[in-house]
Amino acid sequence: MIADRVKNMDASPTMMVAAEAKKLKSQGVNIIDLSVGEPDFHTPNPIKDAGKIAIDENRTRYTLNQGTVELRTAIAAKLKRDNHLDYNINEIIVSNGAKQSVFNAILATVNPGDEVIIPAPYWVSYPAMVHLADGVSVIIDTDEKNGFKVTGEQLRKAVTPKTKIFILCNPSNPTGSAYTKDELQEIAEVALENNFYVLSDEIYEKMVYDDFNFVSFPSLHPDLKKKTILVNGVSKTYAMTGWRIGYAAGPESVINGINKIQSHTTSHASSISQSAAIEAVAGPQYIIDEMLIEFRKRREYIYNELTSINGVSCYKPEGAFYLFPNISTFFNRHTETLRIESSFDFVMFLLHEAHIAVVPGSAFGKEGYIRLSYATSMDHLKEAVYRLKKTLNHLI
Repeated sequence: MIADRVKNMDASPTMMVAAEAKKLKSQGVNIIDLSVGEPDFHTPNPIKDAGKIAIDENRTRYTLNQGTVELRTAIAAKLKRDNHLDYNINEIIVSNGAKQSVFNAILATVNPGDEVIIPAPYWVSYPAMVHLADGVSVIIDTDEKNGFKVTGEQLRKAVTPKTKIFILCNPSNPTGSAYTKDELQEIAEVALENNFYVLSDEIYEKMVYDDFNFVSFPSLHPDLKKKTILVNGVSKTYAMTGWRIGYAAGPESVINGINKIQSHTTSHASSISQSAAIEAVAGPQYIIDEMLIEFRKRREYIYNELTSINGVSCYKPEGAFYLFPNISTFFNRHTETLRIESSFDFVMFLLHEAHIAVVPGSAFGKEGYIRLSYATSMDHLKEAVYRLKKTLNHLI
């Protein structure tokens, strides 16, 4: 017997596309994968060396469940240095990736029936996490013309006495849009007026372009620190997705709750990965600029190519490494074997006809769009554009 909480969850469209792409690859088809949300760079050598040293020094035993003192101290220093935030190590917990940090934060704060406000398009796991916590997702639809960013007015209208959390993903996965200080201030005013938590997912904070000034949400007002659960990690910034290190910083009562949950589920993050993460957040930061230079080139190229296609519109993102183009103009068109009536149909069309893997907008709560990642080589992007334009010409 399967639990109702699982039976009532929808299957992930992302996983369905991934499974189909894997099947085609096994048949020898050359698939260009633009669906993956991770940098294609290698972890920098100083960070890898720190991990190797940890192994050689036999740092292979259990650590504190909350994370080593050394790593939490380094994270506190990072938050002070980069974000002008003062956290002590008891207000910080290290987890097995930022995804676990988000999930544990929701589990630690949401009671059955509590409402969690989520702007759409959203990262695919947010509503599922709320569902697993027996909470209720309240979705705010956002507009491409506004960069898919929720306004203070929209947020205020969505608030009820049951509101427990507002989830802010900044910069955004899947759109790459990022909030200015003034836009964040609107959200902050509503949060302070209505006394709910803001879960600020800032995993892409360093992935910003064109001199955009990223502002960490709790830095806006002294009182916000009491109502913000800040989530971040090392995966995107330092090309460390497989090392699985994320962290949350927030009120000590919330961190203690997360600590309890983690102690009964995974326990602490890998001891070796924690040692490497110290080097990442405290060591030389050159890898960030190197990646940003390349990501900026790729963004310009793929954005210009996509928007040159008749009928395609796309918001030019300030951050992350995704584009979220509107492809609804191709709905109700078809090939000899497939009619396109949804973003999922369009994705399957691209997969089978162009051999390109992307993610349907429906996975992110926004029909009519697709998400593609430019965290791949320029050669792959150029080949993908060639295949895309050639294949679209076959639509009737």
